[in-house]
Amino acid sequence: MEMAFDHAEASFHELSKDENGSGSVTGIIGPKTRMPGVVYQEDRRLDEFIRSGVLTDETLASGFRDVASRFPDRIALSEPGCAYTFRELNEITDKAAAAFLGLGLRPLDRIIFQVPNCKELVVALIACFKAGLIPICTLTAHRALEIGYIGHHAAATAHFVPGDDPKFDFVAFSNGMRSEIPSLNRTVVLRGEAPAGSDAVALETLIAGQDLESARQTLADVELDPFQVAVFQLSGGTTGVPKIIPRFNNEYLYTMRTVIDFHGLDETTVALTPAPMVHNAPMICIWGPSLFAGGEVVAAASLDPAVLGPLIVARRPNWFLLPIPILLRLQETGWLDQMDLSEAKGFITTVGAAKLSAMVDGAPAWPIFGMTEGLVCFCNESDSAEAVNDSVGRQIDPHDELRILAFDSDEELPDGAIGELAIRGPCTIRGYYDAPERNAEAFTVDGFYRSGDMMRFQTIGDRRYLMFEGRVKDVVDRGGEKINCEEVERICLEHTNVAAIAIVAMPDAAYGQRACAYIIPPAGSQAPTVQQLAEFLGARGMAKFKWPERIEVVSEFPMTSSGKLSKPKLREMIAEKIA
Repeated sequence: MEMAFDHAEASFHELSKDENGSGSVTGIIGPKTRMPGVVYQEDRRLDEFIRSGVLTDETLASGFRDVASRFPDRIALSEPGCAYTFRELNEITDKAAAAFLGLGLRPLDRIIFQVPNCKELVVALIACFKAGLIPICTLTAHRALEIGYIGHHAAATAHFVPGDDPKFDFVAFSNGMRSEIPSLNRTVVLRGEAPAGSDAVALETLIAGQDLESARQTLADVELDPFQVAVFQLSGGTTGVPKIIPRFNNEYLYTMRTVIDFHGLDETTVALTPAPMVHNAPMICIWGPSLFAGGEVVAAASLDPAVLGPLIVARRPNWFLLPIPILLRLQETGWLDQMDLSEAKGFITTVGAAKLSAMVDGAPAWPIFGMTEGLVCFCNESDSAEAVNDSVGRQIDPHDELRILAFDSDEELPDGAIGELAIRGPCTIRGYYDAPERNAEAFTVDGFYRSGDMMRFQTIGDRRYLMFEGRVKDVVDRGGEKINCEEVERICLEHTNVAAIAIVAMPDAAYGQRACAYIIPPAGSQAPTVQQLAEFLGARGMAKFKWPERIEVVSEFPMTSSGKLSKPKLREMIAEKIA
């Protein structure tokens, strides 16, 4: 039955090749069905990517089936007290996929995922890929405002939730959302039991009710499309409701395989991150590449060191996305000293690679830069210490086109000049879902996505790297002098008593704004005082007007609903405190 399933995918792309198989498109280009609101790549560019072998007739489902057939007995997915081999995970997800279709869900239906990290989340995601359903990757922190907007906007048909959260009744919440969103008619409890008297159904019950052979017969009739939407990710905006970002089957798989090749990941990889696994970065840079390389995915359901520490010691992950504040907690509780990092392939970090590497006994730490809209940049072992410590990496896909543009302009700037990064490529979106006004602002006339990131190119050795200079709007206006927050943060991170820092504007009667630094100190250390930090920055030649004039010491930063640092919340906090 699996052969029939795979043939349904392959036969479509055969129509897109000439007789000698060169990949030249002669018939259908792109998706068979064009979903309203989705902006697809232009036919001309798709033809280029097909000819070059970048975009193929593979889907996430066929890619997973392939790796499962090559490594059937290796551990694919684990959490405390449970582990699935690839064979077991393939069978379970076949049953789950058929069960979802048995509920009346149909390919291209949009499914709201609102589930914490757990093995059931991974099972349900793979099952949706096999059934042609489109996960909408929301967060457990989202509530009626976000879920209501997203559910209406995407016309979601089902809501996948946990049933065992002690702090929030997600099933009752889902019932409320179903009464407000006309298209939403199903609640599936991925973890835990469905409440008695509820029409919600538990994933465990759905899987138990499926025969494997019958499930595979059902899936054999599902014709998956490599050029179709695989997931709806959400933008990481700091204000308002998130925008919906469509990512497609073959380009998502291509990105994961590019990460695999860049870092030399293989079946010995064991990936772990406590960050939300539905997020784009964990999915395409951490656990997704591990899974598609034949490695193991460790589902970390808790940030509590008492839970996370023993899990790391037991499963011995070697491919991490562990933010510095979480590492500090593991250090304070003694778990960091018990971690065997002798075979670590890398810790991924957005800031302070050298500082993070020092915390983990010199295990490799690689900077990452990217965006849910498409681009991924990394460093690896072939890059110099200067590049690893000073840059945010280099593009890992040679087919990506990067430009630095003058602000509010399409003018391309030379290397070394600071401007706004713009990107175009096989994995960069051509538009947000059903957002024509935003798309008109976010893209140049020739299809480059405006990232909102202040960047410059710098050549180190014989390679071209991106140097992050801040967000276009992340500045403090001190009496007309503009302070680039990221520039100051980057230097402050070199201070031994600064583990993490976020600088924001605070109101000031004389200057309009002054800089306030929120600092998380290392375990067992005290944050520097304003005077000590001033002396530190002065010794490094930084202009005095840029120095933070207030320091707030915290143990963690507030986060947005999309899981990113919320500078608007920090600005609100300091404004209230000094009012």
